Amino acid sequence: MHATVVKVSDYLAPEQIRQLRGKSDLVGTLLVLHAWTLIVGSMALFVWWPNPFTFLVAVMVIGGRQLGLAILMHDAAHGLLFADRRLNDSVGRWLCAYPVFTSLMLYRPYHLQHHRFTQQPEDPDLGLSAAFPVSRRSLHRKLLRDLTGQTAYLRRGDQIRRALGPSDLDVMARLGNLWRREKGPLTVNLALFGALAAAGYWWLYPVLWLVPLATWYQLASRVRNIAEHAVVPDNDDPLCNTRTTHANPMIRLLLAPYWVNFHLEHHLFMFVPCWRLPTAHRLLVDGRRGRRMEFKPGYLAVLRAATSRLDDSPRGPGARGTAQHI
Repeated sequence: MHATVVKVSDYLAPEQIRQLRGKSDLVGTLLVLHAWTLIVGSMALFVWWPNPFTFLVAVMVIGGRQLGLAILMHDAAHGLLFADRRLNDSVGRWLCAYPVFTSLMLYRPYHLQHHRFTQQPEDPDLGLSAAFPVSRRSLHRKLLRDLTGQTAYLRRGDQIRRALGPSDLDVMARLGNLWRREKGPLTVNLALFGALAAAGYWWLYPVLWLVPLATWYQLASRVRNIAEHAVVPDNDDPLCNTRTTHANPMIRLLLAPYWVNFHLEHHLFMFVPCWRLPTAHRLLVDGRRGRRMEFKPGYLAVLRAATSRLDDSPRGPGARGTAQHI
């Protein structure tokens, strides 16, 4: 069993560590408000000017912000979204995790194991990267399944089946299990549907909440997962077993929200809130670590590396898996 151990003092001076460690309730509030403002604004744009173009824009922006909520939930899992721990967990659950049918409390121990054993056999997310590289045709099929809702159907179907419990129970017992285990996500999504219905736009919930969640969110999650750990040069080197990817403003809007592209810095310094990761990146580069860091100039460069295989056969554990970590 090989755990990834990072000695932060090898990379940063004490004053730099103190600078990067600072959390902020104000910034956490602004980030959550930013995500929901973009979601509501995209819905309003389509209501105001309904046409295929604004629908496509709304689906992509909302799907990107749904991933953004999951990223903010990820920060909450590390205790970084808010300085106040109770506020961190409450907002992380009710405004970030539950809307996208995720559990902060279940995610936290799973994700911390991923950090402890990054790219090692004990890493619960190893299946997300071990299948790569694949062929272009294989990736195209995966992305098509994402955009047509097949990935979401498989994932949510499995989630519902687990929540229902054994099939030999009667219907009411299974529905009771579903409510107990998924009460948070169901409550928040019923509230979201109720708020849209009260505003006179109940149809926005299936059309511009569930559709983005079942399509663009799935694609964005897959691309981000590939960028983070697939085809990295050295599974045992903390500067090379994950990756930072450059993201321009459009990519940050649609695919890489809230500095999630600075994944190498996040793995090195788990105590750094997401909004301080660009500073951590600059400190590493200024400290002459840049040449060793696994860095790609964009997501297309990552996808080219991840699709360098010529044949189409499955490879590695989880080659056909649909799990997606944050």
